Amino acid sequence: MRIALLEDEYEQAQRVQTILCERGHHCDTFPTGQGFLSAVLHRSYDLLILDWQIPDMTGIDVLASVRAQLNWQIPVVFLTQRDSEQDIVRALDAGADDFLAKPARAAELVARINALARRSNPDAEKEVLRYGPFEVNTQQRSIILHGEELTLTDKDFDLTLFLFQNQGRLLTREMLLERVWGLARDINTRTVDTHMSRLRRRLGLNPENGFRIKTIYQRGYRLEAIEATDSGSVVETLNPDRAANG
Repeated sequence: MRIALLEDEYEQAQRVQTILCERGHHCDTFPTGQGFLSAVLHRSYDLLILDWQIPDMTGIDVLASVRAQLNWQIPVVFLTQRDSEQDIVRALDAGADDFLAKPARAAELVARINALARRSNPDAEKEVLRYGPFEVNTQQRSIILHGEELTLTDKDFDLTLFLFQNQGRLLTREMLLERVWGLARDINTRTVDTHMSRLRRRLGLNPENGFRIKTIYQRGYRLEAIEATDSGSVVETLNPDRAANG
């Protein structure tokens, strides 16, 4: 998993990063709330770890910004010296998924993170995934729509699967380049736009099939579930994970 850690104490940040990296995770560390939020809003992370007391804002404020601006259920863990019942309840009520007191025991930290990852992505080990009329076979790397297999390149399949697994979430071009193509985030390329345009046609993303790729001006893309009304107009399906922006 890709994990973002908000921790202003250098030694503590290095300790947690080492624990996670030794267990096969990738962990980026940030000493300030503003730096953390800037990264989280433009990169792709699977889980966030927050300290409560940081120099420029509180961890609760950071969590509020994450939920308000991303508005999707990325797992969030508090790792902090504040461990009173009142603090724990406040963090959980604010949208945190778990709460650990410093110093975290290595095995417990990893076990809790892995448990959250399983709960947040229950389809991870499934071979066949269904999204409306689309049937995605992760082993055969094929996509069937209304009984017919679609003609897709390997990269088209990877991009389609990532879109479906993150439907309702704003995906920046940098995020897509990193997670689908494995390219550095600072590369200036129209590759993403070209593939998105092609996918719209090849997947038949329209109200009849229940999905559309929406372009978010100067930000990226979002796959949205939609439905057609009797009058032919389009209604966006309510989705708790849908990004607030755009």
